[in-house]
Amino acid sequence: MASGHDIAMGLRAAYARMHRQSNMSVAGRGVTIDQFVLLALLAEQDGITQQELVRRASSDANTVRAMLVLLEDRELIEREPHPTDRRARRVTLTHEGRQALDQLRIDSEPVRQRLVSALTPTEADLLIDFLRRISDAMAQKNGGIAAVETKRVLKGEKR
Repeated sequence: MASGHDIAMGLRAAYARMHRQSNMSVAGRGVTIDQFVLLALLAEQDGITQQELVRRASSDANTVRAMLVLLEDRELIEREPHPTDRRARRVTLTHEGRQALDQLRIDSEPVRQRLVSALTPTEADLLIDFLRRISDAMAQKNGGIAAVETKRVLKGEKR
């Protein structure tokens, strides 16, 4: 029977290899795969807040902000004040950002194809379910402290 350590190490190894291969697939475009994720999330719903991007990217606010600054410097995104919340910033893809995203999707498609080809359709569906359950379980760490910590970080509060 697999232990928690075995599961954690398996997830880590799979993620690390996938992340390295994904980064290599987009490296020629001067964008990291983590930046690609932000662009892809904006393509799904443009004009969302930085805080919403943090949540959807499963990342932390400081990391997302730093990536957004780089993407803004490259004119792939624009950040503007939110119309109703003075503390928030809305993020949108520029025309250049959409063009870059299209090319990044093409460049990274072989990595996604290798990922899909490793599983049957039923296994892929099961894996998605398992990963969602693991993610939910990790969010429950220490009786919900992780969720409280995430809200604190999103609000920009200090420890």
